[in-house]
Amino acid sequence: MHTDHERCLRAVRSKDARFDGWFFTAVLTTRIYCRPSCPVVPPKARNMRFYPSAAACQQAGFRACKRCRPDTSPGSPEWNARADSVARAMRLIQDGVVDREGVHGLAGRLGYSARQIERQLLAELGAGPLALARAQRAQTARLLIETTGLPMAEIAFAAGFSSIRTFNDTVREVFALSPSELRARSADGRRRRADASAAPSADRSTDRPADRSAPGVISLRLPFRAPLTPDNLFGHLAATAVPGVEEWRDGAYRRTLSLPYGHGIVALSPRPDHIACRLSLTDLRDLTVAISGCRRLLDLDADPVAVDERLRADPLLAPLVDKAPGRRVPRTVDAAEFAVRAVLGQQVSTAAARTHAARLVTAHGVPVHDPEGGLTHLFPTSEALAALDPETLAFPRSRRTTLTTLVAALADGTLRLGPDSDWDRARAQLAALPGFGPWTVEVIAMRALADPDAFLPTDLGTRRAARELGLPATPAALTARAADWRPWRAYAVQYLWATSDHPVNHLPA
Repeated sequence: MHTDHERCLRAVRSKDARFDGWFFTAVLTTRIYCRPSCPVVPPKARNMRFYPSAAACQQAGFRACKRCRPDTSPGSPEWNARADSVARAMRLIQDGVVDREGVHGLAGRLGYSARQIERQLLAELGAGPLALARAQRAQTARLLIETTGLPMAEIAFAAGFSSIRTFNDTVREVFALSPSELRARSADGRRRRADASAAPSADRSTDRPADRSAPGVISLRLPFRAPLTPDNLFGHLAATAVPGVEEWRDGAYRRTLSLPYGHGIVALSPRPDHIACRLSLTDLRDLTVAISGCRRLLDLDADPVAVDERLRADPLLAPLVDKAPGRRVPRTVDAAEFAVRAVLGQQVSTAAARTHAARLVTAHGVPVHDPEGGLTHLFPTSEALAALDPETLAFPRSRRTTLTTLVAALADGTLRLGPDSDWDRARAQLAALPGFGPWTVEVIAMRALADPDAFLPTDLGTRRAARELGLPATPAALTARAADWRPWRAYAVQYLWATSDHPVNHLPA
C-alpha cells in the first residue's frame, strides 16, 4: 500500500486508524516517522515519505514519534492473509526466530538461502531480516524499560541484544532518548495521570502499561483494529478450555504457555479499545514470542473492515455482519497442541473433548505453579505424547491410531505446524494421516495455521446455520456459494456459528 501515494495521503489527513500498521509516514523535515492516525497536524505532502515497515523507517534514519508511538501499531494484516515466503518469514521474525536462530536459521525453516530471504524482504518491506528483528528488539526493550524495574543490563539481554552498547545505541537511535530517559519519561507520565486523577489514556492503538507490575509480571495493552466483537472470540476459548491449562477467571481468559526459554501464564481481558494482557514469565527473553502468540491467539492483526466489506456483499450474510461486526477467528498459541485437541474433539461433545484433554494433561503435562488462579500444567509436548502407551487411552482403537500417528509425526519433525507452515503442504500432510478427514484438516488450517480462507462445509453447525439462513446446506453447494466469500471464508464460518445459542458464542459471566 505504501506505493499508493495518494491513498496514503488521504489516510494520513483523515487520521484513519484502520491503516495503522499497513504503512508508516516519515517526515523529511523532522526526521520522525509516525503512524497514519498520529494526532499531530499532518505535514506538507512534499515532506512526507511512506514506508512499509517501522524497520524500513529506522533504516532510512528516521526515529519514532514520541506522541503516536508508531512501533506499537497493530501488525500488518497482510502477513496473516498470505502464505508466501515473505509472509511466512514475517511471522517467524515476529516469533523471535532471528534472535534465537539467526538469519540462516530463518532461511532454513523456509527452505531458502539467506541471500534469497534477504532479497525478498528488502524488495517488499524495505528492510532485511536483521533490521526487522532489530526493530522488534527495540519495541521489546521499550516495553521492559517502561513496565519493569529491571536493571538496564538485564533488559538488554532479555530483549535479545548481544551487548549493552548495542542496546543503548539502538534505543537512542529509535526513540531519540536514552534508556534511562525513556524510563523517566514513562514514570513522569504516570505521575501526571495520577495527579490529574484521570483514567489511563484510551489510545486504541498503544500497548502502554496500565501499571508497574510485580517482578516477572508485565501488564500491557494489545492494540487491534476496530471493530472487534469479543463474544465468540473469548466465548470459544472459555467454553473449550482444558482444565489445568486454561480457565476463565475474574473476566479474563487465562492459560499456561510453553516458551523457548521457559514457561509463562497469561491473562487476557477484552476492553472496548484494547486487550488487557498480563504476562507472568519465568524468563523475560520470552516476552517477544509470548506477545506474538497472544496476538495470534486472538487474531488481533486482522483487518475487520476488509473482511466485513467482503462478507457484507452477500445479502444473506449482511445482517449477521451488521449485527456484530468485527468477529475474529479464535486461534491458538501452539499449533501442535491444537492439532492434538482437534483429534480429541472428533465426533464428540465439547465436554468430552475437554475431559480427554484434561486426562492427557494430568498424566503427561509439566506441572506449573499459579499463585493467582487454578492453572496447574503446561499442555504435553508432542515428544511426551509420543511416548505414551496407546492402551491407556480411553478411545476407540481407530482414534488411538489417529492420535499416536499424529504425535509421532510431530515429534520426529515429519510434520511441522506453526507460523512458518506452508498451508497447502500442511493440508496435504495432514490428509495423508489415518483418521484425518476434511473437517479435521480444515479446522486445523483455520485455527492452528491461521489460514483466513479455511472453510468447514461439512461441519454440522455450519450446515445448520446455512440452512436457516437460506444458503445451500450440502457441502458441495455451500462451497460453491462460498467462493464469493474468499479469501475470508474462515470469518464467514464465525458469523454462521454465531447464529446458534451454544456457549462458545457468549462471554462467560
